[in-house]
Amino acid sequence: MSIQINPADFTNLALEAHDDGVWVVTLNRPTKRNALDIDTIEELVTFFSAAPRAGVRAVVLAGAGEHFCAGLDLIEHHDEDRSPADFMHVCLRWHEAFNKMEYGGVPIIAALQGAVVGGGLELASSAHVRVMDETTYFALPEGHRGLFTGGGATIRVTDLVGKARMIDMMLMGRVYSGAEAEEVGLAQYRVEGSSFDKAMELARRAAENLPLSNFAICSAVSHMQNMSAMDAAYAEAVVAGVVNTQPDARARLAAFADKSGARIRKDG
Repeated sequence: MSIQINPADFTNLALEAHDDGVWVVTLNRPTKRNALDIDTIEELVTFFSAAPRAGVRAVVLAGAGEHFCAGLDLIEHHDEDRSPADFMHVCLRWHEAFNKMEYGGVPIIAALQGAVVGGGLELASSAHVRVMDETTYFALPEGHRGLFTGGGATIRVTDLVGKARMIDMMLMGRVYSGAEAEEVGLAQYRVEGSSFDKAMELARRAAENLPLSNFAICSAVSHMQNMSAMDAAYAEAVVAGVVNTQPDARARLAAFADKSGARIRKDG
């Protein structure tokens, strides 16, 4: 069932659809360094719930201004003075948004610049590919602020950098940037110029894949990581059975067979 996404329905996210099925989703609170308040989280839930059924083939996730995202809106958090139960439900909405991203089946390329901090790193780690520029820095300063992560860092950031580095980032406020951030796995690409331009290039490349293949890559891999080895092997076989026999792949397989298709070479 196909549905429509109306950019006018969003306030904290700026949405731009391109003819090739690539959508640009921009966090649009630059005066707050794109800090995540509950309204922004709800818009992320709305968009990424609809994206797989709205013909979205790939997403570039960006931040307006100089920073990608400085994390939880601490002013809102302070002013709301939430109870433990209230904040638990806020965290569950964050998880809802980020799960829709990671498991939704639409490739998400994050274009990072400036601060990717706290909840901003949790958001970025929910994307499938991260591109950083030379201004990008990553941190989890929760320990110094008397806080603890609530949006999945213990899961996704740990998957990226390992438990020891994750604890070090939270405990010591360690900041990663430049080549070191790339080397520890916080981003797959580091560019000297525009991270947005590189992210658009990658999103357009991903959008050329068959949607069912992308859906499997951007949902099944994460699901299989949550399974036992035996269950993951079974699930992989089932997914391969569906994806690898899809009718839309016949032309691509024929092009490989008759050598008219593009070849894989080490120089790209």
